[in-house]
Amino acid sequence: GEVDPNHFGIAVCHVDGRVQYAGDALTRFSIQSIVKVHALVLAMQRLAPDDIWSRVGREPSGQAFNSMVQLEVERGVPRNPFINAGALLVTDLLVSRIVSTQYTLREHLRRLSGSDDVGFDERVARSEMDHKARNAALAYLMKAYGNLDADVETVLDTYFHGCSVAMNCVEMARSVAFLANRGVNPLDGSRVVSPVETRQLNALLLTCGLYDAAGDFAWRVGLPGKSGVGGGILAVAPGRASIAVWSPGLNRVGNSLLGSEALEMLATRTGWSVFAAHPG
Repeated sequence: GEVDPNHFGIAVCHVDGRVQYAGDALTRFSIQSIVKVHALVLAMQRLAPDDIWSRVGREPSGQAFNSMVQLEVERGVPRNPFINAGALLVTDLLVSRIVSTQYTLREHLRRLSGSDDVGFDERVARSEMDHKARNAALAYLMKAYGNLDADVETVLDTYFHGCSVAMNCVEMARSVAFLANRGVNPLDGSRVVSPVETRQLNALLLTCGLYDAAGDFAWRVGLPGKSGVGGGILAVAPGRASIAVWSPGLNRVGNSLLGSEALEMLATRTGWSVFAAHPG
């Protein structure tokens, strides 16, 4: 709420590791829900598919990212891992099975971004914990349905710390470049996820990554993407590049207004949309 809404930055990380950037691309910001992508990656690296997908769905929500009505109707099973309830469920999977989940997440982000000082903004984490009521309600509702194992306060603290991570556009683009490169991190050549898991993650990003605006984003931009209320949006052009944009001014559904416009312009001019008949 205190960030100047006039900021704008963009970075493109190509599959050969080259990075192009402009504007405020080196200014760090709170990535918020974009961290949900990395939490899911950690879960996919460490757990069997049935351990994850028996407890969280893979369908678009069509509801607000923090909807309680949908979670109640569907008896404590979140619609997908990118709405708040789904991200809390993924966090529960991690803290129930990984010691020092926050440390593991931080090191994962540092390795993929190529920045050894990426970390948590404790002020943001505390603020989120002070305003935790709705997320706590989602977590306790899942626990009531037997779909949350760990202590709720531990899950919330870990989840809020993840949302508080501060990165800039260059770091964020690098951190998801593996999604454009068949699961391989172009910075060091290490495999992050398999080609099949890469395809699955991109499918989830395309259908669920921008909440109840996912359809409009697919229509206008045509790239898998994930947004956060800090004003960041990441997008993936498979086989080509990962893109990160940041502009704090949000539209009515909580996505960056200028960031969405910039990604639409970029996809139009490059022909990178996954739906393009003749990719550029």
